[in-house]
Amino acid sequence: MYSQLYAWSNLLLAYRLAAKGKRGKQAAAQFEHRLEDNLLALQADLRTENYRPGGYISFYIHEPKRRLISAAPFRDRVLHHALCNLIEPIFERSFIANSFANRVDKGTHRALTTCQNYARRYPYVLQCDLAQFFPSIDHAILRQVLAKKMRDPHVLGLIDKILASGAGILTQDYDMTWFAGDDLMAAFRPRGLPIGNLTSQFWANCYLNSFDHFVQRRLHCPAYVRYVDDFLLFSHDKAVLIAWHDAILQYLSRLRLSLHAGAHPQPVSEGIPFLGFRVFPQRRRLKRRKGVYFARKWRGLLRQYAHGRRSSTDLTAVANGWGNHARFANTVGLRKAVLGQVVLPKKNFRLGGKAPQPPQR
Repeated sequence: MYSQLYAWSNLLLAYRLAAKGKRGKQAAAQFEHRLEDNLLALQADLRTENYRPGGYISFYIHEPKRRLISAAPFRDRVLHHALCNLIEPIFERSFIANSFANRVDKGTHRALTTCQNYARRYPYVLQCDLAQFFPSIDHAILRQVLAKKMRDPHVLGLIDKILASGAGILTQDYDMTWFAGDDLMAAFRPRGLPIGNLTSQFWANCYLNSFDHFVQRRLHCPAYVRYVDDFLLFSHDKAVLIAWHDAILQYLSRLRLSLHAGAHPQPVSEGIPFLGFRVFPQRRRLKRRKGVYFARKWRGLLRQYAHGRRSSTDLTAVANGWGNHARFANTVGLRKAVLGQVVLPKKNFRLGGKAPQPPQR
């Protein structure tokens, strides 16, 4: 398995996946400038097992909530793709159909559609989300999960290096949680996966895979949807959902995970807040803060365009991206209000010159 990892065809494919949509970025361009040399050097480091992960560049984002994003060097991102190319098919066969995050032919919009289909069939839903999910992922438990399906010690050794490189990055975002049987050493257990790594996103699904099967096979929940750390259970009976909630808490403690407080059964007719939308049985609404956030961003982009710092191509790409996302809810009026009133003039001025203001109608 390890020799397949550093095979030239796998590394070249991994580069193309890592560079997709990012070839204009400095890190990707520098790597591509001497592509063959860089891939050969990475191949040699992997073959001799001298590969060492580089340092992360970390920064906070504040939408939808404050999160620490840690970006690995581009060379490491190529390696992450090469590793996932190799091990993802092994685990994919064991994932349930209704786990929608970071998987081919899944994603946000399919999760929303499945959620709404269940909301039309069941009157009650239990909505849960995990507290501090990525900072809480326990390295020892994750490695046991991965080792069950991979026997190659060289691949496991590489995984250990990637895990160790991210240990402690999210320490400040983790509030120590104690579980039954813990001693003082529990506070020093290596934990946390950097948000931003491809491996972190994939390993999160591996980590929760046993929980997904527990919900479907042990709890016999007929309608279950999970997207990363947000998941929904539907039922005809409130009492059943309450019993499931208690069982879920017990099982998650085995993974050293806990739920945010406040999870309780509610009627689907009140709307289900899920993935930036509020889902009703017969309609969907975009969450208000999502619309406000984009409207503010759009006004800023228009100001940059007016001063020659953005092109009409940039604005078109942003408008199309947001419009294609928002159209999965009943947002015709919102999209017209935000995007439909602006006409971009032809820019006949030079960068840095006095810019005309975009007219409105």
